[in-house]
Amino acid sequence: MPYAVTVDAGLRDLRAADHLLRTFAAELGLNEGGFGCTHLVRGERPRVVVSLAPESEAELDEVRAGLVAGGYEVTEGAPDAVGRAVLYRGAGLLSGTMTVEEVLSVSVIDRVTVLGAAGHPHPGTPLVTRRHVRPQWQGGELVLTAMPAVGGTLAPFEVPEPTPCCADH
Repeated sequence: MPYAVTVDAGLRDLRAADHLLRTFAAELGLNEGGFGCTHLVRGERPRVVVSLAPESEAELDEVRAGLVAGGYEVTEGAPDAVGRAVLYRGAGLLSGTMTVEEVLSVSVIDRVTVLGAAGHPHPGTPLVTRRHVRPQWQGGELVLTAMPAVGGTLAPFEVPEPTPCCADH
């Protein structure tokens, strides 16, 4: 991602970061060809920051100006190379049950891996998207990690509504 900026809005969870990225996309009129990613920051003050990487340097200038006008502090570049993609070309098309081949053909996801399995899944394997497909950057590729699901299907490893830690006490 040659053109990127990062915003640290002090967020503590991925759902809030996803929402902020969608808000930025709507308010700033981001082109679908770019990326919006979340990044986990560890250390004394753990948090989730977001990065925006539009398609061009000119669009980056507009994004930067819009964020600053909105009162956000903007840092140049992405905080790391392993962001979790929320906004990317084809994300809105990943709905319902699709084959692995369809997921790869309608989006910019480079490959699908299956947790605990060697190799790649068969292209015809059904993947139940749950309208929540969050691939991650790995070695310069956008990779969706999936897990085996009911009936020989796959599902993205990240679930849309995770149970909070310690929810039962």
